[in-house]
Amino acid sequence: MTTAEKISGHISRRHVLTGSLAGGFLLAFHLPLRATNEPVQPPDVTEGKFAPNAFIRIDTAGKTTLIMPQVEMGQGTYTSIPMILAEELDADFSQVMLEHAPPSDKIYGNPMFGIQATGNSNSVRAWWTPLRTTAASARAMLVQAAAKQWQVDPSSCTTASSEVIHAASGRRLSYGALALAASSEVPPKNVPLKDPKDFVLIGKPLKRLDTPDKVNGKVIYGIDAMLPGMKFATLARCPVFGGKVAKVDDSAARKILGVQKIVVLDDLVAVVGDHMWAAKKGLEALVIDWDEGPNARINSKDIWQDLRAASEKDGAVAKTRGDIAKGLATGEKFEASYELPFLAHATMEPVNATVHLKPDSLEIWTGTQVMTRVQSEAAKAAGLPVDKVIVNQHLLGGGFGRKLEPDMVVAAVRIAKQVDGPVKVLWTREEDMQHDVYRPAYRDTIAASLSGGKIVGWKYRVSGSSVMARWFPPGFQKGVDIDGVDSAIDMPYEIPNFHVEFQRVEPPAVPTGFWRGVGPNNNVFAIECFMDELARKAGKDPIAFRRDMLTTQPRFLAAIDLVAEKSNWGQPLPPRVGRGICVQPSFASFIATVVEAEVDEQGEVRLRRITSAVDTGIAVNPDTVRAQLEGGLIFGLTAALYGEITIDKGRVQQSNFNDYRMLRINQTPKIDIHVMKSGEAPGGIGETGAAAGPPALRNAIYAATGVALRRLPIDRALIAGGKKA
Repeated sequence: MTTAEKISGHISRRHVLTGSLAGGFLLAFHLPLRATNEPVQPPDVTEGKFAPNAFIRIDTAGKTTLIMPQVEMGQGTYTSIPMILAEELDADFSQVMLEHAPPSDKIYGNPMFGIQATGNSNSVRAWWTPLRTTAASARAMLVQAAAKQWQVDPSSCTTASSEVIHAASGRRLSYGALALAASSEVPPKNVPLKDPKDFVLIGKPLKRLDTPDKVNGKVIYGIDAMLPGMKFATLARCPVFGGKVAKVDDSAARKILGVQKIVVLDDLVAVVGDHMWAAKKGLEALVIDWDEGPNARINSKDIWQDLRAASEKDGAVAKTRGDIAKGLATGEKFEASYELPFLAHATMEPVNATVHLKPDSLEIWTGTQVMTRVQSEAAKAAGLPVDKVIVNQHLLGGGFGRKLEPDMVVAAVRIAKQVDGPVKVLWTREEDMQHDVYRPAYRDTIAASLSGGKIVGWKYRVSGSSVMARWFPPGFQKGVDIDGVDSAIDMPYEIPNFHVEFQRVEPPAVPTGFWRGVGPNNNVFAIECFMDELARKAGKDPIAFRRDMLTTQPRFLAAIDLVAEKSNWGQPLPPRVGRGICVQPSFASFIATVVEAEVDEQGEVRLRRITSAVDTGIAVNPDTVRAQLEGGLIFGLTAALYGEITIDKGRVQQSNFNDYRMLRINQTPKIDIHVMKSGEAPGGIGETGAAAGPPALRNAIYAATGVALRRLPIDRALIAGGKKA
C-alpha cells in the first residue's frame, strides 16, 4: 500500500490482492477497504505496456494481465481461462493477473452469440480458440522484438515462462524487458497454435485460485460493496404478478430509528435506512394496499391445464428426417408424456445492486452475467447516455441464469432517483423467491415405435415458454426456440425416422428465464426416462438398449462403458435399491451418469452413490471439471427431489428454504467423476450435471420400484410401499 493510500484509508484500483495462491497466481480481485471497484481501466490506456489486443497487457515488470471477458460465479473461469492464456502465451503463470473487462459487446462479446454474457456452459469452449489465437499472436510479436535485438531469425527463438530464448547463443530476454519494443511490431497472421502434446499447464488439475479468499472472507461479492455515506434499501413488490401499489401507510415505519425515506413507485415500495436492519424493520412496519389486478385469478392448476391442452396440438418443426408416419407405423408403438415444473434459482447471494446516481452519471456495483445489458437498461432507467454509466463487476454468489436479467439493477436505479448519494438495494430471500424469473414449466410428449429391439420411429414435442423469444430474439425463429429444443434435436441415438417439434406456450403473467441448463435439463429428462421405459418394453438392459443405437458414436460408447464399469452396473443390489442411467450430449460434452438410490416403504429416497464418466474434450483443468459436475449433479438432484414453484391466486406460494428445500450435506452421497482423456476441443461442463442427475435418479427409482415416474419433483406417495406402474 502506498503512503497516500495509508493516509486516505482508501486503496486505489491499482492496488490488488497478491499472494502465492496455488502456484503464485496473482489474482486481481480489487479489494479496497470500502469494497468498491474504481472504473476499470479502458483497454486503450496502455502507457508503459505491451497491449497487442483487447485481452492482453504485459508491463515492463513482466506481469501479464488478462482483460477477462467472462464472469466468475463459481464455475472456475478465473482459473481455467487464465490457464488458456498463459499456455499459448508461454507466460509465467505466477505472474498472470486478471482484470474485469468493461462492458462492450463489440470487443468482449461472447464468440458463440455475440453479446458479453456468461452462460450456456460456454466460457471455456467459446474462448478456447479466440484467446489462444490472440495469445499466440502476442507471443510471436515478443519473439520478433527479441530476434531484432539479437539480429537472428525468429524461428531460432523459443519461449517459456515469460521469456524469449535463443538457445544457440544462450541469450534470453524477459517479456517485461521486451514489452515496449514488442509494441512496435506488426501482429503476424495465422500463427500456429501449440500442439496439445506440448501443453505444460492445460490438463493439469490446478486448484481453484479464488477458493482461499472465498474461504477466509476476503473476496468481495456484489452484496458486500460499501461506499462512504451509503444508504441501505429493501423493497416489496405486489405479491400478485403485475400488481400495482394502491395506498401506503408509512406512519409506523417513519418512527423506526434509522429509517430515512420511504420510496413509493407504481409497482414497488422501498424503505431506505442507515443500515439494512432499519430498512428491513421499516418495510415490515408499512401497511400497503395493493391493486392486485387481473392476475389474482392465476393458479397452477389452470396453467397446467392450458399447457397440457396445447401440448396435444402440432408445433413448429425443429428437425425431421426419414418418414415419421411410416416409422411410427412400423413395429409396436408406445407413447408417454413428461412434465417439469416452474423452478426458482435460489442463489445463495440474493439479488442486489449498489448504485450512485448523479445528475450526469451513474455508477453501479453488482455481480451480473450480462454487463452490457445491465449498462444499457440502467442507462434507460436513469435517463442517461450509455457512456455515462459505469458497471463495476463483482463475483457472483451464484448465478444459474438468474443474473442474466438486469431487473435488480433497474429497480435500484429507480429507487436511487429519490435518494441523495449511493444506495445499496437488497432483496430479502422471500422477495427474491417470490419475484424470480422462473425456469419454465414444460410438458413433453413422445411417440416411438420399436422393431427388432431398436427404435425405428421417434416423434417428440416439447411445449413450454420460449425464453429466447424474449431474451435473445434471433434464437427464436419460425416458431422454434433453439434452447427449448437443445438436446432434443441432437439426441445421439441412431433412429431412421425422427421428428422434433416445439410448441410455444407462455403461462399468463409468470416471468420465465434461463435456469442452469433450461432446454437440456428438460429434454434430457424426458428422453432418457422414455429410453428406460422402451428398454423394458424391448426386454433389454437399459445400457445394452442404448449401446445398440450408438454404434457410430465412439465417444458415447466409451463414456457408457466406463460408467458401467465404475458404477458396478449389473451387480446385485438389495431390495428397493436401483441403478439408473442417463446418457446425454449436452453443451458439446459427452456424459454418462449412473445414480444408485434406495426407496423406503414411505417413499423417501436415499441417494447411495453417483458415478459420471465425461468426455468434455480437452479438459483445461480436470479439477474444475470434477467440481462443476459434482455441483451440477447436486443442483439437479435437489430439483428432482424437492423443486417446484406453485402459484395460487396469482402468488408464488414458496418463500424460503423451509418450503423450497435444498439437498443437505448429509443427504449427498459419494460422487465419482471420471474425466476421460480427449484431444477434441473443450465442451461445456457447468450445466451438464444439472441435466444428468434427475433422469438418472428417476431411472434408479424405476429400477427399484417398477414405478415409471413422469413428473418432477418425485411423488413419494406413488413410490411408497409396493406399488407398481
